[in-house]
Amino acid sequence: MSYITETLSNLVHQTAFFNLTWGNYLMIAVACVFLFLAIKKGFEPLLLVPIAFGMLLVNIYPDIMASPEETSNGVGGLLHYFYLLDEWSILPSLIFMGVGAMTDFGPLIANPKSFLMGAAAQLGIYVAYFLAIFMGFNDKAAAAISIIGGADGPTSIFLAGKLGQSALMGPIAVAAYSYMSLVPIIQPPIMKLCTTEKERKIKMDQLRPVSKLEKILFPIVITIVVCLILPTVAPLVGMLMLGNLFRESGVVKQLTETASNAMMYIVVILLGTSVGASTSAEAFLNLDTIKIVVLGLVAFAFGTFGGVMLGKLMCKLSGGKINPLIGSAGVSAVPMAARVSQKVGAEADPTNFLLMHAMGPNVAGVIGTAVAAGTFMAIFGVM
Repeated sequence: MSYITETLSNLVHQTAFFNLTWGNYLMIAVACVFLFLAIKKGFEPLLLVPIAFGMLLVNIYPDIMASPEETSNGVGGLLHYFYLLDEWSILPSLIFMGVGAMTDFGPLIANPKSFLMGAAAQLGIYVAYFLAIFMGFNDKAAAAISIIGGADGPTSIFLAGKLGQSALMGPIAVAAYSYMSLVPIIQPPIMKLCTTEKERKIKMDQLRPVSKLEKILFPIVITIVVCLILPTVAPLVGMLMLGNLFRESGVVKQLTETASNAMMYIVVILLGTSVGASTSAEAFLNLDTIKIVVLGLVAFAFGTFGGVMLGKLMCKLSGGKINPLIGSAGVSAVPMAARVSQKVGAEADPTNFLLMHAMGPNVAGVIGTAVAAGTFMAIFGVM
């Protein structure tokens, strides 16, 4: 009888109920909220579902993220190995290849002025950088946090890893991906506040046709120019442009399909679950996380503001030919931010079609955020 009692007691004490803290239960609740937003509300489910599930797993079974040194048999937890691919910048770079293979750079080539709006939308990064230093973060941590303003999850993970901010990578990545998912909620009020109804109704001329040669040369030229100036950003910009060259060359359709479909989705699963699994209660529930979430929101808001305000300036200089709403797409959340520009413009005038025009600043924002990350790496002498 005592044997049975002891065995049952051991089994009961092996359940998670006896090992979880109140923080773990709170994070489980947060994970369930994220799953609700992703499944019920449709907020970027491709991102939020794996992130939320990784968050759920690590707070029920923390050893799923244990390193080999922390285990009795010398074998780390499953998601620990996924997470190493984040720290080594492998998954963020592969995500960029997939984005390049899926994205048409034609609108940016047809309207090179879009580069300016993409650059202006990086305002939030630099505002958040100085605010982070003011709030007590060191310079490298401030740089890693500030890149959230680009609304670019892979770049946020890439820079945090390169600057040795692994301890902050989880909160930074979750904040970046959360704000990417909430683009349709956060951006419209700022866009409407910064523009008049007359400006939102502006219809832009149809973009000029872009030749196949231009589309093939663009990724090659951008790679050469950007990587010569900022070699450290080659893993991101190089993979982005390689994916786009697959798409535009027309001679490697199998590679294009693999990069934009099978590989992309596999990488999203690995990256999303590992990012979510970095949010254990012990690592996530602290004052620094709250600061990061606040700074991320500030960065994102200022990024949207910067893009729209330059759009307003270009609108005036062009004699009212540019709708300033497209500047908000410069935050680089592809293609969600461009869709938001289209939606807000259509609310003012249902016949207005801004999507293709907004894709120019949107793609420029991806490049701009990567360049901002490379600039920080150059400043700190990180290779």
